[in-house]
Amino acid sequence: MVSRIVLTTIGSLGDLHPKIAIALELQKRGHNIVFATHKEYQSKIEALGFEFHRMRPDNITLDDPQAMAQAMDLQTGSEYIIRKWICPSLREMYSDLMHSAKDADFIFAGEGVVAARLVAEKLGMRWASSAMAPISFFSAYDPPVLPVFPFLAKLRRLGWFVNRGVINFAKLVSSSWAEPVHQLRRELGLPTLRGNPFIDDKFSPYLVLALFSPVLAKPQSDWAANTVITGFTFYDGNQGNTELTSEVKQFLDSGAPPIVFTLGSAAVMAPGNFYQESIRAAKLLNRRAVLLIGKNTPPENLSEDILAVSYAPYSQIFPHACAIVHQGGIGTTVQALQASRPTLIMPYSHDQPDNAARVERLGTSRTIGRKQYLASRVVKELRELLDNPTYAAKATEIGRMIQLENGVCIACDEIEKQVREAAILP
Repeated sequence: MVSRIVLTTIGSLGDLHPKIAIALELQKRGHNIVFATHKEYQSKIEALGFEFHRMRPDNITLDDPQAMAQAMDLQTGSEYIIRKWICPSLREMYSDLMHSAKDADFIFAGEGVVAARLVAEKLGMRWASSAMAPISFFSAYDPPVLPVFPFLAKLRRLGWFVNRGVINFAKLVSSSWAEPVHQLRRELGLPTLRGNPFIDDKFSPYLVLALFSPVLAKPQSDWAANTVITGFTFYDGNQGNTELTSEVKQFLDSGAPPIVFTLGSAAVMAPGNFYQESIRAAKLLNRRAVLLIGKNTPPENLSEDILAVSYAPYSQIFPHACAIVHQGGIGTTVQALQASRPTLIMPYSHDQPDNAARVERLGTSRTIGRKQYLASRVVKELRELLDNPTYAAKATEIGRMIQLENGVCIACDEIEKQVREAAILP
């Protein structure tokens, strides 16, 4: 059965790429795929042969370091994204997505696309939502590290009752953020939500796809109903024959495995002292290094053992590393896990502190705060990571487990099941 499926997402490439992986498989299975997302991704989407529809808000942070710094702030980043970016464009998001979905059979929505539920309810159609990282579920049984209150993570071991209080406190603090969503629902004549559409009432009642590996989190009794853990869905451009440049290949072949320093596709816009301190640390360790610097100006104090390039596909460069230092975004985190490499994580905000804590508990990683990211401290952490063989051994073990997963096929099977049921049931 050929169906028209709308995939909609907002955010960074870490949000977009897992959806592309799913879209490619759905397309291979014969479905017509429509992407509704930021205009900044239009050329990338159309180059893959998908129909593209612009959905606001535009992703201004991609070219505005000041806006990115606000969005990635540890204390206020989540509030900024919701109150200053998503909600002011909520009506435009709804209008754009309604236009994209009016002839569709199904919607698959990424996190933050709060208009997906509104559109699906108005059109009377089935839809699925996704969770990119375990923090999305705000479980009291598997409590996350909340970026606004990271110190509360110390209460984790005190059990469900205490952690439920922490989660309820977070809901209370953020309750006012969702008022624009409640207001639009009233205007559209839709039923009142019982919870917060950004925390505990954000998932589809039909299907929730947890697009991460069970090595990061196991299902909990307070997760959303109808949740399926798929495993990671990988895409970083390699399906389009994106290869390492000759410059990178030559560097990798000319010596010992380097440390790879990267800030993903979002935090790289607000790097602070990350690259300068990383260069100093690599020199103090007498280690080769590759810096993935995005659009930033290449540092001047490079040596012949340190290479700075704007980009390299993680799936191709990470396996060549001896260790990876990164910001803890879920996309970067899972690529490092798949590559079976130990990591040092300097988390910014959102899901990153929780991702860092989870892989640290796995035994594959160490964590360093942004304010502590100075060469002397980085050297200390990397020496422990590289000299203690248990990190590499555990990274190899976890990597093998993840390599056996088939997240894309599981996700597509579940979506197709919903599409078939929608065609049968009224």
